[in-house]
Amino acid sequence: MDVPAPTPFRFYDNRQKYLAFVTTCNEKSAIARRAAHEVTLLRPTPPAIRMFDAGMGDGTVITRLMRSTHRLFPTAPMLVVAKEISLEDVRLGLDKLPDRLMEHPATVFVVTNLNYAEAPRLMPRDAHQAAALNWQEVRLSGSTAHEYAEQIDELGGALASGWQATPSPKTGNPLVVRPSVLAIYREDHKFLLDSVIPKPGQIFEYYDLVLASQPWRARVGADFKVQKVLAPLARSLAPGGRLLAIQSYGNDPALEIIQQLWPDERPFKVDRHELLAALRRELGRDAREFILTAPPDDKALFRYEMHTLPSEIGDRIGTSTLFAAWNAAIYVNQIEDERLDAVVTNGAYLQATQKVLRKHGGLWFNDEAFVITRRRD
Repeated sequence: MDVPAPTPFRFYDNRQKYLAFVTTCNEKSAIARRAAHEVTLLRPTPPAIRMFDAGMGDGTVITRLMRSTHRLFPTAPMLVVAKEISLEDVRLGLDKLPDRLMEHPATVFVVTNLNYAEAPRLMPRDAHQAAALNWQEVRLSGSTAHEYAEQIDELGGALASGWQATPSPKTGNPLVVRPSVLAIYREDHKFLLDSVIPKPGQIFEYYDLVLASQPWRARVGADFKVQKVLAPLARSLAPGGRLLAIQSYGNDPALEIIQQLWPDERPFKVDRHELLAALRRELGRDAREFILTAPPDDKALFRYEMHTLPSEIGDRIGTSTLFAAWNAAIYVNQIEDERLDAVVTNGAYLQATQKVLRKHGGLWFNDEAFVITRRRD
């Protein structure tokens, strides 16, 4: 009898690795600060400031960005659309929403599991999928964050139904079972937000700011990243709109740990220069509508760190610190589980991690950022 091949397992589907990384490292706050700078350059037009997050994750970055946007535009209506396929991340992200709605009541928050080409327009391109689109609109009543939180908590059943996913038998990538859109806003601001609230079948895709933070697997080629992610997102920009793309860069202590064990490992082969060149080719004549200039290293690169106490890095480094550093290194460098058995079994990973932590006095990482801007004229 034929035994079916096991479904490939993706490193970033491991919730333990993901949650350990985001709680021990400050990448999300560093990205939120970088994105907040882009908000200062926006010149939005009525009826709202429109932002799109190409991967909400646990909601830390987008909610911090909403907080920064409120500081600059405290009374302007805000439409935030976030793409997220993970049910658990949708729950974590929505859990941070009540305080944002309390401070900035003129907010419409939308989350969807559609792909990169469809999520900005909130509509599948396939007619059958469009007809089956699960569109939910939630109007929150009350006047306190506590009341909003209670009503969002009650969405558990609706989320479980709308965010079902199944792994692809070929790639292991999650496949959406039911295309879904969930729009949330305050009932007492429905009249003010009438022209901002998305309507089923009313296609729009013009955003003032698009955030694409770590939206792809590092080892995928530039053409794939551009065709599936960057080009659709660039085309969704409004005139004057800005797309901030962020990806891991390497050349840091985290990669040094990996190369202690796999000397030839080079996970970050496609840099911003190659991506922008591929995007220019993909856009063709439309490339003239955009500013596609790669910034120099001193503008593009920024660092984030693993949280450690001053006393944790010394002659003897605690096992918990070593485990956290190792987890962060293999997570960022995208090392698959099946490659880890040998180095974990013989303990080589702890020795390599300890060596690098002592050498640098801690663990830090490099990200690179670049901006795609749509011309106003």
